Amino acid sequence: MTEILSESTSIGFQSALESITGIGLIVMIILLNKAAGGEQKKRAVIIPRSAGLQNFSFIFPKFIIYPLSGFVFSVIASLAAWLVSIPLFEVNDVTFATALLCGALAGVCVMLYICFHLTLGTASGRAGMSAAVCITVSVLLPAIMAQVSTDYVYNPFTIQYLASMILQSGGLSQSQAVNTIVTIAFALAIMGVMFFIALFAQNAKRIDNSGNEIEL
Repeated sequence: MTEILSESTSIGFQSALESITGIGLIVMIILLNKAAGGEQKKRAVIIPRSAGLQNFSFIFPKFIIYPLSGFVFSVIASLAAWLVSIPLFEVNDVTFATALLCGALAGVCVMLYICFHLTLGTASGRAGMSAAVCITVSVLLPAIMAQVSTDYVYNPFTIQYLASMILQSGGLSQSQAVNTIVTIAFALAIMGVMFFIALFAQNAKRIDNSGNEIEL
């Protein structure tokens, strides 16, 4: 890339952001299949439920541990990509603050789709179906949303494009700061709604624990 495209660090860093919110997100969704309804399909919740596990205690930790883990991994991967890009490209036009902000936006994007996967998977009990839907949505929805609006503000589903726009502009201006905060707030609000949807679905259904095989 240093020979073909440009001498700017932003080229390599932007490529890394696209990989994190693309391939990285797909890998994380697949790895979370067991937590997103997989344990229900294998009837691995029989003993915890029999011991008094409540639906809130079953759902709430999922929406804390896994989205936050995805956020942390995304930020670490983004900063690592920035550090690797510095010696590879002659011109370092990406500051630490910009790299950290773009990594955080990529992390929020990952969190959003992880919550979507957890909601659909735990509500349906079909982790594989949920993963397929979430991967398809994560690929198609941002592209469709980007065609509707090109400023990417107030739209949590194009937050990875917002990160690229901030990177290309060389940082975050004062006007962009307010728009970015509001966009993140919208994304967090959607995650909260998805948690309550998953909790409501668990309260509304009865998990089938019948069968001869019990998985501990």
